[in-house]
Amino acid sequence: MRSPVSPESAYKTAMRKIVFLLAGLFGAHPALALAESFTVTDDRAPIEISEVSRLYIDGTLAATFRLDDKTPSLTKTIEIPLGRINHHYALCGQITVINPEGRAETHQVSSEGTLNRPEGHHLLALGDEGFTDFFLRDPNDPEIAKHHPGHAEICASPVS
Repeated sequence: MRSPVSPESAYKTAMRKIVFLLAGLFGAHPALALAESFTVTDDRAPIEISEVSRLYIDGTLAATFRLDDKTPSLTKTIEIPLGRINHHYALCGQITVINPEGRAETHQVSSEGTLNRPEGHHLLALGDEGFTDFFLRDPNDPEIAKHHPGHAEICASPVS
């Protein structure tokens, strides 16, 4: 069962429609008015040395996160088309951690999932399973992001 639309969400949607109509009247490119957004924060865990990860939304690169001791956290705004309900996401990259023996160990991360009405939400990029699984989650609304087990096809490295 879908939850009712909040007054704030309904207001934002109405305002976006007005902007779209005004853009058409004044000759602006309508695609500029056809975007909603959400944010994603990726934080470096205490045992991480570095991380480079890419977020794909509906098959298109939406953000790259590069974390190290100088940049332990990044938040990016992700633009999505106005009016779409579900979006496919994939997270790809490398995370280097200090293993229990004190040595650096690099893990390839590749995962995917579905976002349901993510506009206006703040999602976190989280790791699990010894830094081999990577997914998005909204801590305030677990229904926003659904993680699908397995590797994301878009993350496959080309073989030379």
